[in-house]
Amino acid sequence: MRLLSTIATCNSHGQDSSYFLGWQEYEKNPYDELHNPKGIIQMGLAENQLSFDLLESWLAKNPDVAGFKRDGKSIFRELALFQDYHGLPSFKKALVDFMSEIRGNKVTFDPNHVVLTAGSTSANETLMFCLAEQGDAFLLPTPYYPGFDRDLKWRTGVEIVPIQCTSSNNFQITEPALKQAYEEARKRNLRVKGVLVTNPSNPLGTTMSRSELNLLVDFIKEKNDTHLISDEIYSGTVFSSPGFVSVMEILKERNDTDEIWNRVHVVYSLSKDLGLPGFRVGAIYSENDTVVAAATKMSSFGLVSSQTQYLLSAMLGDKKFARNYIVENQKRLKRRQRMMVSGLQKAGISCLESNAGLFCWVDMRHLLHSNTFEAEMELWKKIVYQVGLNISPGSSCHCTEPGWFRVCFANMSEETLTLAMKRLKNFVVESTCTQRSALFNGTSKRKSLTKWVFRLSSRDHREQEER
Repeated sequence: MRLLSTIATCNSHGQDSSYFLGWQEYEKNPYDELHNPKGIIQMGLAENQLSFDLLESWLAKNPDVAGFKRDGKSIFRELALFQDYHGLPSFKKALVDFMSEIRGNKVTFDPNHVVLTAGSTSANETLMFCLAEQGDAFLLPTPYYPGFDRDLKWRTGVEIVPIQCTSSNNFQITEPALKQAYEEARKRNLRVKGVLVTNPSNPLGTTMSRSELNLLVDFIKEKNDTHLISDEIYSGTVFSSPGFVSVMEILKERNDTDEIWNRVHVVYSLSKDLGLPGFRVGAIYSENDTVVAAATKMSSFGLVSSQTQYLLSAMLGDKKFARNYIVENQKRLKRRQRMMVSGLQKAGISCLESNAGLFCWVDMRHLLHSNTFEAEMELWKKIVYQVGLNISPGSSCHCTEPGWFRVCFANMSEETLTLAMKRLKNFVVESTCTQRSALFNGTSKRKSLTKWVFRLSSRDHREQEER
């Protein structure tokens, strides 16, 4: 008799991915400027630590909120007691207003259509449970966030079929690639229940174009039983043009029927824009009443604490602060991204041109000894163990081309980033010298062999003449 369940004993969590293995190696030997200066620098974690001072400054100016007080009186008991899992109305209102502000107030959100979840991980899994059955499939454009193999599949049994995107057009979604993924799913006898995209993209750090978004809406419009999930947790990190376009803005422009609106769902979180992953605040937005009702029931398994909701409702409800935070945070992200790109260029490394996110999609194909994923893993191991940088290999993101890596820049100080770029540059210089030396030695041997063959041929020729 089996002692544990299948899900407890299966190996489908994705924990053995190089994405997670890199974290484990970092935790064994973390960099510390004073105590472990030769340790591994964490560049595989998409955290935003650039604007904590803005949040801390607001908290210092609002001690009542931080102390769970209202008008000078404690509301600790009120917050500590049971709360309805629909969430605090004040927080849901503040959250949707913040989401609208990020989108330039081009679209609005109804707080009655918001479901609060314990982060975007919970939001995406909840939508899988609401929209698909075990064995159904969702199409995802590559490269995609490695955690989706866990978030979407592990407990739900939903399958992922990749939409193969390539560097030839900067990894944008094309109609042929979308159709090919759909047909691939059908060949595998999988029923396609929808498409899930991250916009802005993790790991590309780019925003989706209007043409891509319209392509996806047209696709689900043609396939009557499919949905579109737009994970927009990086929407507030867009720091340069082109600006961010939400799928909600596309729907508003198209003026499609309510039936189409009912099959488009947005995921959001405060983990990236506010840099608060530890607060576990995520949300689903859907115009589909049945989805909202079902997701709200499921949210009881992963609630956002009342204390967190109270604090953030006051913070985000301060419209002047929220507006200034968005602008200043984007400025800081832009400056840090430029610092990263400059450091990479000095090391002879380029990256995909990006305008959002907390990372760069870095092209190290020229450092591979062969155009294979085996070579990519060899390079990744050198960078982790020899250089002391934990970065995420493209294969963990299901990229179809070996040699691409996601490298994060917003979870460390400028000094640490400078050191990381220095380490990488030294590694590239040493690798290049080694390759040149090997090439030179190989060339010298070939020259010597050529001379020897020439001399031997001449001698044979003379001997032949003598005969």
